[in-house]
Amino acid sequence: MKRRQLLIVALASPVAGAQGQPRVVSVGGAVTETLFAIGAQRQLVGVDTTSLFPSEATQLPQVGYARTLSAEGLLALKPELLLASAEAGPPQVLAQLRRAGVRVEVLDEHHRFDGVLARTQRLGQLIGREREAAQLVARLQQDWAARPRPPAGSPPRVLFVLAHGGGQVRVAGEGTAADAMLQLAGVRNALAGVQGYKPLTAEAALQAAPDVLLCTDQGLQVQGGAEGLLKAPGLMLTPAGRAGRVVSMEALLLLGFGPRLPQAVAELTSKLHGRTA
Repeated sequence: MKRRQLLIVALASPVAGAQGQPRVVSVGGAVTETLFAIGAQRQLVGVDTTSLFPSEATQLPQVGYARTLSAEGLLALKPELLLASAEAGPPQVLAQLRRAGVRVEVLDEHHRFDGVLARTQRLGQLIGREREAAQLVARLQQDWAARPRPPAGSPPRVLFVLAHGGGQVRVAGEGTAADAMLQLAGVRNALAGVQGYKPLTAEAALQAAPDVLLCTDQGLQVQGGAEGLLKAPGLMLTPAGRAGRVVSMEALLLLGFGPRLPQAVAELTSKLHGRTA
């Protein structure tokens, strides 16, 4: 009788997959990257379109863009656990998944190194890989301590330009992942005092007067390279535009705040300070 009761409980558990490992859908590039880093990739049955690293993640079934998920598409994969970044939605879809018996866990996003560590530990707890998560945290702490520091002297003014298509080019003020990365790289955000992302105007570009323009590799490609980017309103007339100082990095590495954050900060620091030496 007791064995039968235990079996019923096990079958009813919303996260009881094969051998106690739940079938997981991951939404958010940094979430997926962390799951791979702690060895949980075999539990993944689907990912969103922002899950671009490692390359193996792109071979998994896709559930669409993080902000515009479809309950039908997700449920078709028969997940038991949805692990998502804070941008996942819309909310009604997440609620529908919960009603269908899927456990939904939304991870807080903090654009800080300690936030990366906290998310790693939380993911380890949720999928029963606390030991692997602790090992990753220890490696990250070592890499963070060894990262290069910005050189002494007056830091350059850097303007992050978001140009991923759709016609509108935006620039990043405070309270954004781009602003947090600029701070970690020891440079000044040329749009300091402005909150969030704003449409780029010629007046804003001239007032910002950046020494360096920063964008993603993907955005630079969409714009047709540095020459194409500098055709955006006002950029050619800035100190960065006149000197042709344009720096780019892969989007998820630059803005994802995933387990490659120490590498991202080291690379960004080198590029921004090296280009303005």
